[in-house]
Amino acid sequence: MKNLLIGLTAITALATQANAQTTGTLAKIKERGHIICGTSPGVAGFSIQDAAGRWNGFDIDICRALAVAIFNDRDKAKFVSLTSKDRLIALQGGEIDVLPRTTTWTLSRNLGQGVTFTSVNYYDGQGFMVAKKLGVASATKLDGASICVAQGTTSELNLADYFRKLGMKYEPAAFATSEEALKAYEAGRCDAYTTDISALAAVKLKLQDPEAHEVLPEVISKEPLGPWVRTGDEGWFNLVRWTVAALVNAEELGVTQANVGEMARSTNPEIKRFLGQDGKFGEALGVSNDWVVRIIATVGNYGESFERYLGSQSRLKLQRGPNALWTQGGLQYSPPFR
Repeated sequence: MKNLLIGLTAITALATQANAQTTGTLAKIKERGHIICGTSPGVAGFSIQDAAGRWNGFDIDICRALAVAIFNDRDKAKFVSLTSKDRLIALQGGEIDVLPRTTTWTLSRNLGQGVTFTSVNYYDGQGFMVAKKLGVASATKLDGASICVAQGTTSELNLADYFRKLGMKYEPAAFATSEEALKAYEAGRCDAYTTDISALAAVKLKLQDPEAHEVLPEVISKEPLGPWVRTGDEGWFNLVRWTVAALVNAEELGVTQANVGEMARSTNPEIKRFLGQDGKFGEALGVSNDWVVRIIATVGNYGESFERYLGSQSRLKLQRGPNALWTQGGLQYSPPFR
């Protein structure tokens, strides 16, 4: 108990310091009146516009959660569509505040590029899609094949590494955007199309005859995905990181969009701290102490967002796999809110 009280006292001191800050990304966002998020031109399940032009998706929920944490208004999130080769440049240059856009965490990106990865919100891996008529059941049989791939992605390097490792040859066909690469594949200019497995499931739905194509079983890389921020603003980094953690922790604790109001009145000390009834974690991050309650009430917990856009309630019907909670055999795990 003594250690907990000391911790809460430290949090109160941090809250006072955070309130005194007048510079940094969060302060600029508050002054501007909205947050600017980088998004893909359109990947089903992750970030896509509906008929009314409204953005929806698993990655979009991260940005809307941040908008709710800061402004208590999910519509205070604005979106900038970015190609793979332009996404990090836009973040570096200050065109966007955060990049929650299917961007892999790698060492080279985290070093010397002025950007920092915050937290993994989706564990993915790269794969291949081929036309069934090609008669190829395994990526190991793609020796000499032409492969469509998007420029400026980790997929290019992974592709080269995979074929070199197996001693196979291939003909790369690199395109400026994923959309161009997919169109070239569908037009028969390439034998296969490669990108992350989740994206393959999404883009397959765009093809004129989805059933004429199949995703091969091999997963050739690790692709931990999540939001990025500019390097050097620890306060903003922390708010983004802990917003992702809050979605996961809510699922771990059984806090849902439907019951969060009731759970906010819980006598469970762990839930009370998490939902802002004890301590001043929100103020320490530069937002109000009920920020988690407002986030979950608006977008739901991690599992609810996943099922809505990627899982059983979506067209993709993806399994949780490594994105299941650690208590259910997966990798998703929130640091403790204490």
